[in-house]
Amino acid sequence: MKILHSVHPDDFKQYDTALIRERFLIDGIVQKDIIEFVYTHYDRMIVGAANPVNKQLLLKTYPNLRADYFLERREIGIINVAGDGYIVADGQTYDLGKFDCLYIGKGVRSVAFSSKNSDDPALFYLLSAPAHVSYPTTLMSIGEAAKVNAGSLATANERIINKYIHADGIKSCQLVMGLTILQTGSVWNTMPAHTHDRRMEAYFYFDLPVGQKIVHYMGKGDETRHIMMNNYEAVVSPPWSIHSGSGTTNYNFIWGMAGENLDYTDMDTVSITDLR
Repeated sequence: MKILHSVHPDDFKQYDTALIRERFLIDGIVQKDIIEFVYTHYDRMIVGAANPVNKQLLLKTYPNLRADYFLERREIGIINVAGDGYIVADGQTYDLGKFDCLYIGKGVRSVAFSSKNSDDPALFYLLSAPAHVSYPTTLMSIGEAAKVNAGSLATANERIINKYIHADGIKSCQLVMGLTILQTGSVWNTMPAHTHDRRMEAYFYFDLPVGQKIVHYMGKGDETRHIMMNNYEAVVSPPWSIHSGSGTTNYNFIWGMAGENLDYTDMDTVSITDLR
């Protein structure tokens, strides 16, 4: 499991493009018939994907977790971003269509990922954080998610925010997770930008057409940096950094957080006029 270490904001000012990508970009996690993870030292969040095409994939533990099984001291949030699939957690089967979410709490020993059709396989995006309380495994469809209509076509950020794991939704120890769908003609995912000192965040970009790119912005609001990103890539955001992106076309993305609280609105907005 690749490990990303924490970065001080003053050090970040000296980074060139290659070093920013090395320290924050999470790429290559979508691999056919493999579960791929990256361990971060931002609230010890683990980011990964499971792409079962021709076989069932089992969630196994890793040496650096020092645990008998993956969820011994962890919880996990899962969103399917492709074809229909199902997950078996401690013998219970859960069907997930595209955009459906499954939360699995601390203490579940056996988790297996499968696709219903190998010609249109499922792709499960995975976020896992340490947990000290066990909450029940819960499935939520895209139709059941709390929805917020945000932005407008005039500012190229008309989008639907779907909230799954949060204080008023699926209960968790510290995970917060949801999915944003941009409307045709809109490219900005989060503007005005913001930070939240009590939580880290990770973005996963998907449904980006071939040949298109995402420009992901990060850093302090008065001294920003950017990296170019592709479909099925994620990026980790420290608490001190903005996290905002624009694409060469519309796309979808999953946002996920871990940290001190579950309050979705706990953020410090950076005015557009103050961005540099």
